[in-house]
This record gives sequence, C-alpha cells and structure tokens, in this order.
Amino acid sequence: MTIIIKKCTLEDSHLLQQISYETFNETFGHQNSPENMNTYLERAFNLKQVETELCHVSSQFYVVYWNDEAAGYLKVNINEAQSEKMGDESLEIERIYVRSKFQKHGLGTYLINKARDMAIENNKKKMWLGVWEKNQKAIAFYKRMGFVHAGAHSFYMGDEEQTDLLMTRTIV
Repeated sequence: MTIIIKKCTLEDSHLLQQISYETFNETFGHQNSPENMNTYLERAFNLKQVETELCHVSSQFYVVYWNDEAAGYLKVNINEAQSEKMGDESLEIERIYVRSKFQKHGLGTYLINKARDMAIENNKKKMWLGVWEKNQKAIAFYKRMGFVHAGAHSFYMGDEEQTDLLMTRTIV
C-alpha cells in the first residue's frame, strides 16, 4: 500500500471536479432531491468554479492517492478565503472528500493531518470545518480527530436551507 498526497495545480481541475461530483452524490444524493443536488453540483463544482478556487492565493487543494489511484482530496482555506469569518488564527477545512471504495483505509486521517501541518506552517492556532448535521458518519470521524461542536450555520442545497455544524480543533 502506497499513500501519496500531492498539491493540486490547474491541471488537476477535471480530476477535482470528477471526485467532487462522485463523492457528493454518493454521500448526499439519497437524502436530497435530484433538482437540489443538480443545482448545487452545477454551482459548486462547474469547471470554471473549480479553476477559480484552484487559483485563489489563500486556498490549497491536495489529492490523496492510494496505490497510484486518486482516492480523494482536501481543500483548505486561510485568511479571506474562509467561508466564515473565523479570524486570522484559523484554517478552514472546506472539503475532505474520499471516494467510497477508499474509505476505511485511514485516508481521512492522512488528510486531517495534512491540514494540521498546513495550519502549523501558516501559524494558525485552530482548524475548523462545517459538516451537515445529518452526516453522522463524518461527525463521528471529526470527533475522533479531536474536533468539537462550536456552532452552526445555514447551508443551501439548491433551494433547501440546511444546517451545518461548525466544529473546531485547537492546534497543539
């Protein structure tokens, strides 16, 4: 087993889009209407949007490879790229997506640790993320990784307002 984490460039935009569509549908498709899913996917993961995010100076993407196959990715934001105003001492984990066939291999832990390393490199004191309140599997994982519930905010899946829990972890 070989695990490699590689920083993304614009050349990875199609791969990121593909993983995003696949993992988002796998995770949330059965709990949301097809119309709301399609609206969200087209807005959040169209190629122009992915390329714009890849070029943002305060955002970084990393693909995790399992035996040379793209298994998932991580997106982190600092400074003004954060989706909530959490302060200059924070790093946001905006996305951790792992394809279903690669789950249960510890790749999420590798990606959380990569985010922690990025936080340390950028002199951040905490990491935070938003997770849908109905995604119990992810919430349990984040708790195991040391995150605690710290608030909530609205998230729109198409025209449906949903609640994301905000979870934070202090960097030590």
